Amino acid sequence: MSRPIAVLGGTGPEGFGLALRWAQAGETVIIGSRDAKRAQEAAERIKQRAENAKILGAENAAACAASDLLVLTIPFEGHNALLKNLKPAVRPGSILIDTTVPLAASVGGRASRTLGIWQGSAAQEAAELAPKGVSVVAAFQNVGSEMLNAEGPVDCDVIVCSDDPEAAQVVRTLAAKIPGVRSLDGGKLENARILEQITALLIGLNIRNKAHSGIRITGLPNAAYTSSP
Repeated sequence: MSRPIAVLGGTGPEGFGLALRWAQAGETVIIGSRDAKRAQEAAERIKQRAENAKILGAENAAACAASDLLVLTIPFEGHNALLKNLKPAVRPGSILIDTTVPLAASVGGRASRTLGIWQGSAAQEAAELAPKGVSVVAAFQNVGSEMLNAEGPVDCDVIVCSDDPEAAQVVRTLAAKIPGVRSLDGGKLENARILEQITALLIGLNIRNKAHSGIRITGLPNAAYTSSP
């Protein structure tokens, strides 16, 4: 994949882990942050773990303007505001991958419960706020930051939901670059609400069992797990 990947909010655990994995896979990555210096420091840390990494850090708007493949990895409380602020910087025809989960913990509630979103899910809210012509894809909600930032393969499937099949295929290919990950077509973007609720379920399981769990979907034909069109 020759296009750079802009990971917005990439100094947080989830964004950093995804940026690390893609840099290790040889992708060109731009870490975005509200603070350009923090983004640059995160990029330097990744260079220490990924030999010959093609990675740099920038303020979110600059990262957004430099790529048409955007990955949103921020807490839900900043979701609406950041999308509105970045709207002028989003390039026409971009793909916006939303990993956000509206956890109740963001407003002082329990992390193992999701908030009700008027649009149905955080990803659907992103689709409403994104500029016309931007394809929104929901993915990576169920891959914990602990797994991404650890060494070795990631024991988790990534389910990809979007109303744009071509954009979904791009994201499935991107997911498959992470060792251990299989990508699956999860259907329309409206199914993102299910992915978000699964995350809350996993958090509850992890809290009760002091673990870092992921999901695996079994019993499908082999072709379902490949990212080839």
